[in-house]
Amino acid sequence: MSIVDILSSQLGTEGVETIGRQLGLDPSSTQQAVSAAIPVLTGALAHNVSQPGGADALHQALNAHDGGILDQVGGYLGNSGAATGIGGAILGHILGRHQDNATTGLANATGIGAGQAGQLLAVLAPLVMGALGRMKQQQGLDPGSLPGVLQDEHAQAQAAAPSGLGGLASSILGGLFGGGR
Repeated sequence: MSIVDILSSQLGTEGVETIGRQLGLDPSSTQQAVSAAIPVLTGALAHNVSQPGGADALHQALNAHDGGILDQVGGYLGNSGAATGIGGAILGHILGRHQDNATTGLANATGIGAGQAGQLLAVLAPLVMGALGRMKQQQGLDPGSLPGVLQDEHAQAQAAAPSGLGGLASSILGGLFGGGR
């Protein structure tokens, strides 16, 4: 299962609606924004693991993100303050100094507010890490396999995004990191 598949099955309609209520968005706008945000996160992770030491650092981080969060998505989403706090820390690692630009790009592309886009990325980041951590455990991923896996995951996330938003991550991340990823 891909990260998109894992998140779709764990969030479901109820999880998307919960996120939407927290952000003040209708379910359709929330689903569109979630579908656009996941490729931003997978693309940033793919970029990071392609950098010297990046795959080792992510592999280490995944020891703390074993996928357990996916078994308690309802509770996690119900505690929005904790979710955005944990997620903000993860975003700091994934996007670094590019976090504000990624948030603005997501907001502009989806028509939601920048604050909503930032909260959405913060809520989704631990879930993406949890899905990747679960994949690491189930598939025995090591630092050498992470770059290829994340490239594949990013491509699948882009393909699953709503029409017109699949290339969003590449355009945002290309502008941030100076390349197509």
